Amino acid sequence: MQAAYDNNNIFAKILRGELPCHKVYEDEHVFAFLDIMPRSPGHTLVIPKAPARNILDIKPDDYAHVARGTHKIAAAAMKAFEADGITVQQFNEPAGGQVVFHLHMHVMPRMNGVMLLPPASRKEETKVLEAHAAKLITALK
Repeated sequence: MQAAYDNNNIFAKILRGELPCHKVYEDEHVFAFLDIMPRSPGHTLVIPKAPARNILDIKPDDYAHVARGTHKIAAAAMKAFEADGITVQQFNEPAGGQVVFHLHMHVMPRMNGVMLLPPASRKEETKVLEAHAAKLITALK
């Protein structure tokens, strides 16, 4: 049996404005921001505003909003980073690789021949994240 949703997880705190982030998109259902330890330039996280630990407890309609937000971010990332492709990942529970227990989709722009960095391998500089956020925001217009 999976644990209950924790209202004090790091993404819940970002949603409440208690922790800073590099926001690239928001609507009434989803919030998207850059991963501070990106595996590729432009690595963005798309999360529901509804409290959901992962795919196993999110309401289908809320998950549909996350999917639409992910689709929007993926298209913008392809344009903003002149990417050759996109990797989308979503993990569930520790055995499935989940580390932060608020449902989130990873959207990672990819270039031919360039491997993803290992997860949580390095924190990106704020100036770089600001520049990447600006590129994505422009591409979303």
